[in-house]
Amino acid sequence: MFSAAITSSSAVWFANADLLVREPSELPADALRAAQLLGLSAVEAHGEIAVLWGKVDLEHRQRIGAAGEIALVELLAKSIPASVEHVAAVSDGYGYDIAVHTDPTAVHLEVKSTLRRGRLTVHLSRHEFDTMRRDAQWHLVAVRLTDELRPAAIATVPNEWISAQAPADRTSAGRWASCQLEVPIEVLKPGIPAFAAVWYDDCPAILTGAVGWPG
Repeated sequence: MFSAAITSSSAVWFANADLLVREPSELPADALRAAQLLGLSAVEAHGEIAVLWGKVDLEHRQRIGAAGEIALVELLAKSIPASVEHVAAVSDGYGYDIAVHTDPTAVHLEVKSTLRRGRLTVHLSRHEFDTMRRDAQWHLVAVRLTDELRPAAIATVPNEWISAQAPADRTSAGRWASCQLEVPIEVLKPGIPAFAAVWYDDCPAILTGAVGWPG
């Protein structure tokens, strides 16, 4: 009942609950009132919100992620003289989502998509991170979509920045499997610089870097 009350209330804070409600003491007043009415402690209410937000966030990321990948595949196919392969549609084992086969090599793009203008949150798996470290042609590309799921801005997150922010395995008994990165806007490189030499003349501005983030 508590979860239903939260989701049906259209609480504006819920979309950013991972940042705004990190501890039971940070529960918003409406969530506290609902918890009290249902006989839940602040700790129990916080746990319910964490589970609910995690489920909603995963579903949202999967839907927006797929839309961003497809949008970028379509843009690239029209914008560069290369074969563009959406490998994530076949398997998630590559460590990247799109392979762009140019002469003489291939560029590998890991795509992270968002609807937000003011916050870019990247969820990076250990497999993606390890692929980045051994693959010089791996690039993380952020795609901001409109509410209609059309691309509004595209930018590249430098690999050096990712490496500096990623967790470190402190002992041989522990190994991180995924991490969440909050990417500052000033870190982003507009467009996809890896293709700067091969764009068609009429390439969309969001790919060349002429349009800054968030578009």
